[in-house]
Amino acid sequence: MKSATIYDVAREAGVSIKTVSRILNHDMTVKAANRERVLAAVDRLNYRPSLSARSLAGSRSFVVAAFVDAQLTIDHWRSGRATDYLARVQLGATLECRKAGYHFLLELIDHDRASLKREARDVLSALSPDGVLLTPPSCDDPDMLELLIASRTPFVRLGSESEVEGGIQLTLDDRGGAATAVRHLVELGHTRIACILGDPRYGSSEARLAGYHEALAEAGLAADESLVLSGDFTFQSGVTATERLLAGARPPTAIFASSDEMALGSLSALSQAGLRAPEDVSVVGFDDSAGARFSRPQLTTVRQPLIEMASEAVRRLIQKPGADPVAAPAFTSELIVRDSTAPPKPRARRAAGAG
Repeated sequence: MKSATIYDVAREAGVSIKTVSRILNHDMTVKAANRERVLAAVDRLNYRPSLSARSLAGSRSFVVAAFVDAQLTIDHWRSGRATDYLARVQLGATLECRKAGYHFLLELIDHDRASLKREARDVLSALSPDGVLLTPPSCDDPDMLELLIASRTPFVRLGSESEVEGGIQLTLDDRGGAATAVRHLVELGHTRIACILGDPRYGSSEARLAGYHEALAEAGLAADESLVLSGDFTFQSGVTATERLLAGARPPTAIFASSDEMALGSLSALSQAGLRAPEDVSVVGFDDSAGARFSRPQLTTVRQPLIEMASEAVRRLIQKPGADPVAAPAFTSELIVRDSTAPPKPRARRAAGAG
């Protein structure tokens, strides 16, 4: 049986092909009576528009693409500790695209200077997306932003920390979230608190370090740079950093890790050293990933509303051209207190001294 075409729908509804196209492209200015006739004809004929036909009719591709860091994604996969960050971004974006009749695609982009622009340009040429969602570190990369601006491709910078112009910026208060996590440890009585940083390419790493220092300063605690170690958001970097902290002359009684994956690495390193959380060392993460809820102990962490942020990003990318811009909502983090934090042991508190 031959599939129905847009011409069949137009003939069945008694309207022009252009009117059918406008309705299928979610143009809300079409008369309600025409809309009802067209949608009824679509149902009777079981018409399913192809992306190519819709693109030709409306000068749009009906595709939203997300550019994500290829190397970090591969590193997580190879380590067997794949993060669910992208899964949550994909869920929020896909659900929003589905409501609007769009398709959402994840594109891995190599952030090597020699290939970033070439790979991004190839994707834009092949897909002609109606918009691009940039996740860290793409969202703060000047070469990426320059390319998208030059190509006149609408884009949203998800989780961006830089103040450069271009695109729509949807941010989370990384600094505030980190400060809240460290304040929680201070309120429990910890004075010797370590920080494991994320990948320096990500603006969130610097913001979370600033939040760590802010909370210490508020509590009148001197910052000990020997307790601040670099990581890269991976499980193994959390293991390595924690091993170094435990080998120091005065190990910390608490650790704030800039991601859940690194916090889970900390829990593993503590276990390998014969220590327990939170009895010996308290641990706080950042993300509220699935692993945080299934770890033993369950991880105290800062929750990021990634699904909601990705949904909002897509809404802004596919909004009707010429629509009045709406101020970006403020996305706030939330501290989720679970079992990995507790007051330090009395002996640990005495050993820490004035910290």
